[in-house]
Amino acid sequence: MAGERSFVGVPMDTIFALASARGKAGVAVVRVSGTLAWDAVRSLAGSLPKPRQAGLRRLSDASCGQIDDALIICFEEGASFTGEKVAELHLHGSVATISAVLQSLGAIDGLRLATPGEFTRRALENDCLNLTQVEGLGDLIDAETEAQRKQALRVLRGAIGERAEKWRNQLIRAAALLEATIDFVDDEVPTDVNPEVKALLQDFLVDLDEEIEGSYLSERIRDGFEVAIVGAPNVGKSTLLNRLAGRDAAITSEIAGTTRDVVEVRMDLGGLPVTFLDTAGLRETEDAIEGLGIERAVARAKGADLRIFLVEKSMEEVFHVDRRPQDILVRGKADLYRGISGLAVSGKTGQGIELLVEKVSQVFRDVAVNAGVTLNARHRESMKNASGSISKALNTLLENQIGTELIVDDIRQALRQLDSLIGRVDVEHILDELFSRFCLGK
Repeated sequence: MAGERSFVGVPMDTIFALASARGKAGVAVVRVSGTLAWDAVRSLAGSLPKPRQAGLRRLSDASCGQIDDALIICFEEGASFTGEKVAELHLHGSVATISAVLQSLGAIDGLRLATPGEFTRRALENDCLNLTQVEGLGDLIDAETEAQRKQALRVLRGAIGERAEKWRNQLIRAAALLEATIDFVDDEVPTDVNPEVKALLQDFLVDLDEEIEGSYLSERIRDGFEVAIVGAPNVGKSTLLNRLAGRDAAITSEIAGTTRDVVEVRMDLGGLPVTFLDTAGLRETEDAIEGLGIERAVARAKGADLRIFLVEKSMEEVFHVDRRPQDILVRGKADLYRGISGLAVSGKTGQGIELLVEKVSQVFRDVAVNAGVTLNARHRESMKNASGSISKALNTLLENQIGTELIVDDIRQALRQLDSLIGRVDVEHILDELFSRFCLGK
């Protein structure tokens, strides 16, 4: 099929790179992958331990002499991360030791330094990972919070592939039933397959459309939620942001209109990534610069996932921005007033801050429950295309139109979109961009 990946059997260079973080550390790991991996490491170590068993060896070569005492682990072809022969050298993590080992490996004929993401790309090319698992690995490397880690790990372990395989089986069954009727003349069809085909396609659409909606929430967990702090000038928005951040992230002043641009602070709330936005005070103004700040504040507030409306004395509507049901209305400067009803906070004393943080966290916990396993625009595009093809096939079937071959063709188009989702076809154009996110040793 045009556009399908076909890498098996293609000879590749043997590559090596530092697989752990750069700089001084207790232990550093250098990975070598390819047909010459074991021979190359043997030339430095003298001998190799049995596959998947760690062995202590003294590394040396003619130019550097003795380099280091290292633990070596070898992985056989077909039983490694890349699918190739792999050897890992666990070294003492000094910069000089790492440099000497990399220099020695680079001097061996047939070896070259890996490019960013090349080990993972080989895992994809050798069918050790599918495309969505590679994306999950990239997200796992970038994960900053517990929710991001769990989500990325679920994708890396093949959750999207499992879901896609279930969908594929439904569509293959529907197509097989319809194709069977094509092989019979009208009076020889053993049974009416349309009810079962209809049920299969309808169940597929319901499941797929739920996943499409859930993917937007998964994407927010990956990229982070935004909370805009909105209110009039000098109501305490910047002081509240600084209290939330635990540092002076925003300039505070008694002068109204001090905040002219949006100030952002990224936080981990209960494992979820959340960015708080301190926006310019909302009011009518003739100051052109302040007016631009207010325009930006309104735009960011409208685009935020949640807004904290901060007021001082009365719970009036906040100028310029309409409230949503999940938004949080809060009285600020609680340290200055007594007998305040409702949620009240003080950025200066910390009063009410824990309760506010818990309310924000609860909003996003409730949202995260409905997150899907797919989590980016590429996934949604494939699923939406598949949904469109099956909707077309189902309409033809429900309208009792003559065109079994057309319905089967629409199902095949949907199957191709599912193959595209997990990277079986049509992926070459995105690989360079995808692997550019990876570090050198991955």
